[in-house]
Amino acid sequence: MTVHSDTDLFASIGEKVQAGERLSFEDGVALLKSRDLLGVGELADAARRRLAGDEVYFINNRHINHTNVCGNRCKFCAFSADEGADDAYTLTLDEVLERARESLTDGITELHIVGGEHPSLPYEYYLEMIGALHQLDPEVHLQAFTASEIAFFAKRTKRTEEEVLREMKAAGLGSMPGGGAEIFAERVRGIVCDKKISGEKWLEVMRTAHQAGIKSNATMLYGHVETIEERVDHLVRLRELQDETGGFGSFIPLAFHPANTGLEDLAGTDGIEDLKMLAVSRLMLDNFRNIKAFWIMLGVKVAQISLHFGVNDIDGTVVEEKITHAAGAETGEAIAKAELIRLIRDAGRVPVERDTLYNEIRRY
Repeated sequence: MTVHSDTDLFASIGEKVQAGERLSFEDGVALLKSRDLLGVGELADAARRRLAGDEVYFINNRHINHTNVCGNRCKFCAFSADEGADDAYTLTLDEVLERARESLTDGITELHIVGGEHPSLPYEYYLEMIGALHQLDPEVHLQAFTASEIAFFAKRTKRTEEEVLREMKAAGLGSMPGGGAEIFAERVRGIVCDKKISGEKWLEVMRTAHQAGIKSNATMLYGHVETIEERVDHLVRLRELQDETGGFGSFIPLAFHPANTGLEDLAGTDGIEDLKMLAVSRLMLDNFRNIKAFWIMLGVKVAQISLHFGVNDIDGTVVEEKITHAAGAETGEAIAKAELIRLIRDAGRVPVERDTLYNEIRRY
């Protein structure tokens, strides 16, 4: 393999990658600071090929954001609203069910459900929502509620997170999305999400979920006030928990969109930074089989290119995504399955439709 770098450090990283050795914190920092995008991408592509092969996954799914009312009001979020505000909304259970019914005819296999931490919605609303959606079609997987939401439910009801998770699982919860992780560093959270749970708490809730038999994804929101070192620390902490539990299905780096947020004076990310972050995630997270490019945030063109930078999943059909679009995303809120298949094929990869837990449904 040709490594396009003129530094000894970068060459040594390449040797580790070729040998399948674990990269260090210092390696991750060096890779993110490197200006050799193609060199980093080549290393990530080799790691992807060894760990995940040439298949690229997608899913036929729908997002439902049941409420935007949230007491956290994080600075990076353009989606949330105060209770009673003109732009605040909360779907009734009937409205949630109607949105789900609309997509059942499209053959979806997953409902992805996240929302604000509403200060006055009763816990029973969430539990009944999961139960009713599960009864609507028991074959559709319910991926719902971030670690932050689960901790919020527990605090509100004086339950433990384990009790909440077990009640949700009994009602029909299948797995958890990876949101709410943001950046684990306390310094960053104090600036951008001081009311949200700590990074340590997020990891603790995910550990509890995995121990209860509930798989999850993991994320990182990058491109705001964090340093490169804080990004790598985030990756290392995820890798450590994955060593312990094996409960993460995929990792999704989420590019920050500044429009309409409390940080809108920031520039946001560009395609080079996005591709490098995806590639370094593949290289550092050697125990994550799946690295996902969320096309909603990246745009379909960068998502397609990322398939040569370590990525093996480009998410799914989505339908009606609200959170990123509130922050100025110019992508569509949905994409046709046929278009996802074309994007993957044109990148020289094999399209594979999956379910939430990465079981193969159909190979194209």
